[in-house]
Amino acid sequence: MDRPAIVIVTYKRQDLLAGLLASIEKSTVAPWRIVVVDNEGSPETARMLERFSDEVDELWPATGPDALGGTSRAVYVPMAENTGGSGGFSAGVERAHALGAQWFWVMDDDVAIEPEGLARLDAWTAQADVIQGCRYDFDGGPFYWQYHLWLPLGIYNPLARSSFEGERFKSANVMCFEGALFSRRVVDTCGLPDPRFFIYWDDAVYGYVASRHLRTILVPDFVLRRCRAVKNVAVGSVRQLNSTSDMTRYYILRNRGYIARYLQRYGDYRRIAFGVGTALTFAKELIRIVAVDRTSLVSGIKRMVEGWRDARTIYRDPTWEPMPPLG
Repeated sequence: MDRPAIVIVTYKRQDLLAGLLASIEKSTVAPWRIVVVDNEGSPETARMLERFSDEVDELWPATGPDALGGTSRAVYVPMAENTGGSGGFSAGVERAHALGAQWFWVMDDDVAIEPEGLARLDAWTAQADVIQGCRYDFDGGPFYWQYHLWLPLGIYNPLARSSFEGERFKSANVMCFEGALFSRRVVDTCGLPDPRFFIYWDDAVYGYVASRHLRTILVPDFVLRRCRAVKNVAVGSVRQLNSTSDMTRYYILRNRGYIARYLQRYGDYRRIAFGVGTALTFAKELIRIVAVDRTSLVSGIKRMVEGWRDARTIYRDPTWEPMPPLG
């Protein structure tokens, strides 16, 4: 794999970031660059990255200068304000792209990479431009990820089969910024990840846009471990419903406005079906509150209604444009 860059977004979780950085040092393949976007702009995180930079530059052979003249593998990107995961990944991919990265492996700070993770993904780079590996959950079991978007409804397909029996890989039409690997061609063709989402749905939409242009797959190789315990309830033998915050509930509903705009752009928007999908999304979040976050019943519903209202504003915005291609 030519010039792979790991792009990490972190915010006030130095303990988790330390675990991720330690796991990167055990990688069997040296990443060309490790770009860490700090949405807190914390002096503590800056010091961590200084130490990490010294360690990896001693651990692995030096690289030639990148497009901006740097030679260190670790690159620290402090943000002036919290731009959310969406803004962080947009800024991180932009920096890695400017440096000259050819592949982008994106992840949050609450994971750890498997030592062979990058090598396992490398085996698929000749076959697709977007490659999503499997993940272990925080309890050590496999984490189920819904890799298919039902386009008319604009929701994840809850019936997507988890097993790879009889399949080398699965075709996908979304990606997840918790471990997706994508090529420079994706960024040149689709532009940067859209920072306007702030959080939630940004990776699904970026994967959807990429899948309209380039091959997007889910492979059975495990490449990451999730390290943060999340309160949840089991839904069947594989799926689970995780706890979340009222802020996230707001963006889950609000960002459906952006989903609609991107679906419109590619001719996949069906107004009535999408409305049904929004109602189902609202219902799912109600179930989540009752099953996992019961103390947030009133506040959670209030934030979801606000998000639904703001989604309509986005949908009607005559000035809206998608992210421009960079190529």
